Order: sequence, then structure tokens, then C-alpha cells
Amino acid sequence: MNDKQPTGFLDDDARPFWAGVISLSLGVFGLVTAEFLPASLLTPMSHDLGVSIGAAGQSVTMTAVVGAIAGPAVVVATSRFDRRYTLLGLTALLILSSALAALSSGMSMLLLSRALLGIGLGGFWAMSLALAMRLVPERLMPRAMAIIMGGVSAATVCAAPVGAWVGELMGWRSAFVITGVLGVVALLAQALTLPAMPSTGSSNLGTMATVLRRPVIRIGLLTILLVVAGHFAGFTFIRPFLEDVPHFGVEGVSGTLLAFGIGGFFGNFFGGFVSERNTALSITLAAAGIAIAAFVLSFAGASPVIATVATTFWGFAFGALPVSVQSFVTQAASDEPESAGALTLTTFQVAISSGAVFGGLIVGPHGPAGVLAFAGLSALLGAALIGFAGRTRLADPAEA
Repeated sequence: MNDKQPTGFLDDDARPFWAGVISLSLGVFGLVTAEFLPASLLTPMSHDLGVSIGAAGQSVTMTAVVGAIAGPAVVVATSRFDRRYTLLGLTALLILSSALAALSSGMSMLLLSRALLGIGLGGFWAMSLALAMRLVPERLMPRAMAIIMGGVSAATVCAAPVGAWVGELMGWRSAFVITGVLGVVALLAQALTLPAMPSTGSSNLGTMATVLRRPVIRIGLLTILLVVAGHFAGFTFIRPFLEDVPHFGVEGVSGTLLAFGIGGFFGNFFGGFVSERNTALSITLAAAGIAIAAFVLSFAGASPVIATVATTFWGFAFGALPVSVQSFVTQAASDEPESAGALTLTTFQVAISSGAVFGGLIVGPHGPAGVLAFAGLSALLGAALIGFAGRTRLADPAEA
């Protein structure tokens, strides 16, 4: 390796490991599919396990909480291990958690399975930047992240409808058997395609604090906080909005949410395309798109056509956000990608929780349309922040 190696990227003339990148996409597809499954299976799960729907819903909470903690913890605890073996271990947790969920005889076993999934999911997200940059040269990083995030988009589109269909046809446990099989496929693909990736340093809380002191990172994380909080404040209440304002029935809501997911799938690749040219611009466009969609829904969403088009565009804009953010953070902290990834993961989780809390406080007095107005304002502030910063200081985050 030449003197560029300390950044973690392959040499510019090195052969990219595209098969390895695809294997990461397979792994995240399985992890995110397993994460989203309970949303479409809560009723049969609660009946079979003899608990309330609210209690069964804690399986979702368990994964989110453990994932937020596990991201930084996995980075620190495994910092001296070959990253190939760390990734294989995280994928193995998907298989184990799926098996435990399928065999659960009560809530304790189910929650344990979801906690294991949270470790695998949080660890993967925290390390995804570092893993991708060990597989491709820097110039191809946005494309690699778009492929990996394609697994997220595909899971978003497929998990809920396929889970509901499988649960109805073969029982809810069969849905988790399928995610276990996905995990086996991803594990084999990763074992066959990923090169050795020896540890390049020791990530710890100190390195995370060092990364956080960089102005470019702080601006990026604040942008994430504003945009993601706004998005989840609005999206948490998108179903009540679609039912109460354009007066969609169940089929209309399902179709519109499917359109949101499909929009996100294509938005992911749009984000990767723009990020190859300017990561700050890509985040600005994604955030502005979310703001526009939320404002249109809030003020003109009574029209079923406008509501459907705006929600689809919202999915497209949000689909472009994760890959744009990942590419931005990679350029800003290519020397400490795992620490930067852990900080990004934690910021996302804080933003998700904050958005849900603010949305819940607003929806009572102002209704779902009021929540969407808040979502638009928050996303617009994020777009303005990264947009002005990108024009003045952050056009190339690596130089900030």
C-alpha cells in the first residue's frame, strides 16, 4: 500500500471488491428485514405468545434501544480484530436471533432474540463506512454505499408486505425462518468474497471525542439531527394523516406506503450518483426534498392525487439521505471511519426518538397536518445549514 493507506481506502488503481460490497448489501437486507418484521406480525405474535399487542410491540423497542448502545460498543470492543471476522460474527447474530424468534415460547425468549438482532444491526451500521472503504477506492465510495443502502431500500419495500403474507400463509414463525435463511446466504457470500481486513487502529471513546471536535463533523451531525428528527416526526403519523385528510382506506394507505418505499429505492441510487460529485449538495437536495414533500402534504394533502405524489416524492428524497450522509461522513473522517460511523449511528437514534416525541406532542393540539408542517420546517433548517456550510466551507469535507 502507498502513503494513502492511513485513510483506510484502497489505492486509486486497486481492484475494487464489488462482490464483497454486494455481500454487505445482502447482510443489511437480512438485518433490516428482520428489524421490520414485527410491524406486520404483531397480531399473530401476541395471540400465539399470549401477550397484548403492546407487549409484543416491545420487540421493536428492544432492537432499537440495544442497537443504539451496541453501535459504539461493538466498535470499541472489537477494534483490534480483523474486521472480516467481526462482520461475520454480526451476520451470525442475525441467524441466531432469527432462530430464537422462530422458536420463542414466550416474551423473554423473543426479547432475547431481538436484543441479539440489535447488536448485529447496531454493530453493522457503526462499521459500514469502515467496511466499505476497505473494499473500494475513495472515488467509488458513494457508489459502494449506494449498493449497500440498496439492501436497506429493498428491505423497506419488501419486509412489511412479505412478512404479512408469509405470516398469513405459513404462520409468523416462518417469516423469521426466512430471515434466518437470508442470514445464512449473506454469511456464505461474505465468507467467500470479503478479503482480510486487519485492524488499522484502536477506536475508543477518546477517538470519538477527537472526531466530534471537527467542525465539519459537528455540522454534519447537527444536520442529521434536524432532518431525521423532522422526517420521523412526520412519518410516524403518516398513516393517521392519510386516513384523516385525503381519507384513504386501508388499500389506499398500503398502496401509498408501498409507493413511498419504491420511491426510496430509486432515491438511494440518486443520492449515490450526486454524492460522487458533491456530498454536501446531495444532503441538501435530500433534506430540501423532504421539506417540500412535508409542506405539500400539510397544506395541500387533502387531494388524494397530491397526497400520493407527495408521499412518493418524500420516499425518494429520504431514500437519498442515508447514502449522502454516509459519503459525507466518510470524506470528513476517513482516518477514523469507525468512530465517525458510531457517532452517526447514535445521532440517527437520538433524532428518531426526538422526532417521535415532538410529533407526539404536536399531533394532539394540531393534528397530523401540524406534525407534517413541523417536519417540513425541521428538514428545511437542516437543508439550509448544510447548504450554506457547503457553499462556504464544506464543498469538500475532506479539506474542512
